[in-house]
Amino acid sequence: MSLFDWFANRQKTGPISKDRQEREIADGLWAKCEACGVLTYTKDLRANQMVCLECDHHIRVYSDERIYQLIDANTWIPLDEGLYATDPLKFRDRKPYSDRLRETQEKLKLSDAVQTGIGQLDGLPVALGVMDFRFMGGSMGSVVGEKLTRLIERATRERLAVIIICASGGARMQEGMLSLMQMAKISGALERHRDARLLYVPVLTHPTTGGVTASFAMLGDIILAEPKATIGFAGRRVVEQTLREKLPDDFQTAEYLLDHGFVDAIVPRTQLKKTLAQLIRLHQPSVSPTHVPVHLPSVRHLSITAPES
Repeated sequence: MSLFDWFANRQKTGPISKDRQEREIADGLWAKCEACGVLTYTKDLRANQMVCLECDHHIRVYSDERIYQLIDANTWIPLDEGLYATDPLKFRDRKPYSDRLRETQEKLKLSDAVQTGIGQLDGLPVALGVMDFRFMGGSMGSVVGEKLTRLIERATRERLAVIIICASGGARMQEGMLSLMQMAKISGALERHRDARLLYVPVLTHPTTGGVTASFAMLGDIILAEPKATIGFAGRRVVEQTLREKLPDDFQTAEYLLDHGFVDAIVPRTQLKKTLAQLIRLHQPSVSPTHVPVHLPSVRHLSITAPES
């Protein structure tokens, strides 16, 4: 059959329905770049850390994928998975907050908007926290604050570097003041970590905004960001209305913050693990007679596999 005959047969059967298109795309074999529109095999895209092979656009990834990208296989030990938020304010918008939490937890199989744990990054033990924007916009509630605080405090005790992958819309409004308190709690734990002369590196990804930017995202010893990530506190329109002036087109991007001294480096995702390993090796604390190297606790390690498409 010639190519012209094939097209003629396709026209006889009528246009492809939207439902049929969605079914064909949903098989996960291909992924379309939202920046340049190029279709890429999902396997090839994942091998390139979900960075478009055509235009280097950094496609948004979530906590499971981040852990897979950064942590050596079979070394990830999750922490505090049993912490769940309550609803002390009995908050309700379109639906009760308690219902929204339960539905999101069931859908994502996550307890809240951050995963924390200890693992090895290129053979180096680290304490890692990874925020997940799918869970209510990565908003910082009481569980997020508690899990990150416990992670930092454990890292301080065991003299580990702390890395937090930030991706958040800010404080969780459904928890009111309880959410805002987490800013001070995490910041206090980081200050004690700093007093112990230990390394903390936040990695700002798209988007990092609100109370997260106003607290632990900007308290790193070395602050890294992904290319073209949106980073800021208040929204662009709010800032423009407050200042009564037009802002630059690249305002609140990683590149703009680098030019103005708010971040130390922009690191492509494909180079992130290597860069973090170099920083940790350069800043490892010296071993004294009263301090012995910390080894990961002898518990069951979870195998890291590539997340399903």
